[in-house]
Amino acid sequence: MHVSVIYALPQEQFIEEIDVAEGTTAEEAVHMSGLQDKHPEIDLAVNKLGIFAKLIKGTQELKAGDRVEIYRSL
Repeated sequence: MHVSVIYALPQEQFIEEIDVAEGTTAEEAVHMSGLQDKHPEIDLAVNKLGIFAKLIKGTQELKAGDRVEIYRSL
């Protein structure tokens, strides 16, 4: 199934479109997206996650079309 992983900085946002298996969690999708490699400041022990602006736990299983958002401190 197809999902998006989003990380936004003040001047730029990064979107990775990936295909994942059913049962994939939000945290797993973040790892699979490669955004942590490009942005080492992303720490899933600190950064919260959401789907369409609703906070979720990293263990939440995704549905097709979900947009996983990685939140940073403002």
